[in-house]
Formats: sequence, structure tokens, C-alpha cells
Amino acid sequence: MNKKAWLILEDGSEFEGNSFGYDCESFGEIVINTSMGGYQELLTNPSCSKQIIAMTYPTIGNYGVNDTDSESDKIHAAGLIINEYSKTYSNFRATKSLQDYLKEEKIAAIEDIDTRKLTCLIREKGTMRAGIFFDKNDSIDRLKSTPLDNIDLASQVSCKEKYKFGENKNSNIELAVFDFGVNKGLLKFLNNSQFNITVYPANTPLHEVIGNGAKGIFLSNGPGNPEAIPYAMTLVKDIMNEKIPCFGIDLGHLILSLGFGGKTYKLKFGHRGANHPVKNIETGNVEITCQNHGFAVDADSIKSKVDVEVTHINLNDNTIEGIKHKTLPIFSVQYMPAADDWRNNSHYLFDKFKKKFLAS
Repeated sequence: MNKKAWLILEDGSEFEGNSFGYDCESFGEIVINTSMGGYQELLTNPSCSKQIIAMTYPTIGNYGVNDTDSESDKIHAAGLIINEYSKTYSNFRATKSLQDYLKEEKIAAIEDIDTRKLTCLIREKGTMRAGIFFDKNDSIDRLKSTPLDNIDLASQVSCKEKYKFGENKNSNIELAVFDFGVNKGLLKFLNNSQFNITVYPANTPLHEVIGNGAKGIFLSNGPGNPEAIPYAMTLVKDIMNEKIPCFGIDLGHLILSLGFGGKTYKLKFGHRGANHPVKNIETGNVEITCQNHGFAVDADSIKSKVDVEVTHINLNDNTIEGIKHKTLPIFSVQYMPAADDWRNNSHYLFDKFKKKFLAS
């Protein structure tokens, strides 16, 4: 029989449920994700570091987990909250149940939670600290003492040494990926796009990368507050001075915006799901995108920069989803264009990036 557990938020809200993961306390930022599936990818995505993920889809776990869909070599999320865990799973690629996976990775998880009520609460009050508890004594005090804001999470999830990813013998395009929390799916897509990829730790100096033969820079996705990564601002300044082609996504987009002199702010409850409509201002096309971030670019701050142009807008809330430099080969988008192979209406961005290489 599963053990009783509580999800407790720092505002005092309590949700009682049953543990189906590893029986341990866990602390993090409670976030809501509206995807119908992809729980294995979410849990293992470094962008989800220090997050307790609440899935809005009612039943989770029905296709188990497999050996190929993980976005890193471990679970980065702090916990999982769902309405109902599927005790049976079926998929031709499945190798184990979600429950077994969570217990092996020692990750706390609760089911039987009213996720509709939880979603409404987060939409009303915003994301906040939360914890998974088996003993409620002093829970609020322990939550409030948990540091989450203004922490450089990127350096915690970044690789410690550079490494090569994949191989393209017929390509001479050397791409340096700065790892702020990059996921494997993105690296696979870059490799399939005929780049020779070397992944570098987040705080690597640009001169080292150029000295190793890089012809272009990719700023990856990642977790946390972009303003808590001061060395990234130096990196952007150096990229601009060298006029080297650069493409940023997700956290990389926010870092570029700060480097351009803009500001960022925390969204009330973030953009997390697989169905966010984004308008490409340059073409008028609307792209259905996958997103997983809690910060956005301040529109007034970036629009005041004469050398920067807004290229994409989120149609749900009009937040900025893409920018480009008017004279330098540097651009970025907030969403994840390589999230799914079938969602190819955003893959033109990688072709655009290659053309900037070829033109340089």
C-alpha cells in the first residue's frame, strides 16, 4: 500500500495524496505542465532542475519509460505531482514502469492530487516554493528557508568538461554549444542538421572556443534565472565583438537579450507545455511550439535597443518569443524548436542558422 504524503506550498496550501515514487522529502518550485505525455523527457531535462512538476493531464505512466527518451543521464526534477498513476503500462519500447524509474532515481512523487485545483491556485497566485512531505511538522518554515531565487542553476547542471557529440565527416561546420542545461534531443537535432558539435561548460571563455576552431556559437536551454548567470553576459559581449554567428534558444534567448542590454522578468506561472502558439512577425506564420521556461524578456527594454528587432510573439500573452540583431548574425527564440521530430514547422530556424555560417 502506498504511503500517505502531502504537497505543501509556501502560502500554506496543502494537498493530500499517496506516494508512488521514492519515499523522501523534496523541495523545489512548483510548476504546471500541460503536456499530455513526455513525462520521461520532462523529468530528465536539465531545464527542470529544482522543479516539482505537476502534470495537468489526468493519467500519467501508461506507456512506462524506455532507454532512449531521456534528455540526460539522470532525473533533474525535484519531484512529480499527478492526479492518477497508471499501474499498468504498455509500449513496445518500454523497459520499466515510471514508478520503478522514480524509485531507482530516488525521486519523490505523489498521486491522487486534485491537479485541477492545484492548477487554478498556481494560475491565481503564481509559482512558489513547495515540498513533498511525509511529516507536516514545521513544513512551512523549512520551505521558506529553502534557497531557490537568484541561484546560478546553469553551472550546476552544465557539463564539467568539453566533449564531442556525434560525427559528421562530410561537414566542416564546427559548432560550439554552450551548455547551460542542454538536453540530448537538441544535440541530436543539431547533429542531424550537419553540424560538428563540441559541447562546452557554461563558463568557458569565448577565446578558448574560437581557438579550438568553432565557426559559430549555440546558447542552449537551461534552468533558472538568467540574471543569476553573470559570466553569460560577458560571453554575449564577446560574441558581439567577434561578430561570430550565434543562435540561442530558451535560456540562451534570455541571455542574449540581457547581453543586448535588455531586461528579463519572472512570469507568474511560466510557459510549460506542448501547444503554445507563436507568431513569426517576419512571415506571418503561426507555429505551435513546445515551451518550458519561467522567465521572459521585458518588451520595453528590448524594443528601445536600435540594433535589436523582435521577430516572434507569443499569441497567448504577447510576450517576446524571438529577437535578432539587425547588423550581426545573432538571433534567438524562447521556445524549443527541436522538441519533437514531427513538429517541423520551426525547424527552418536551424536552416537559417546554417545560412549564416555559409554567408560568413
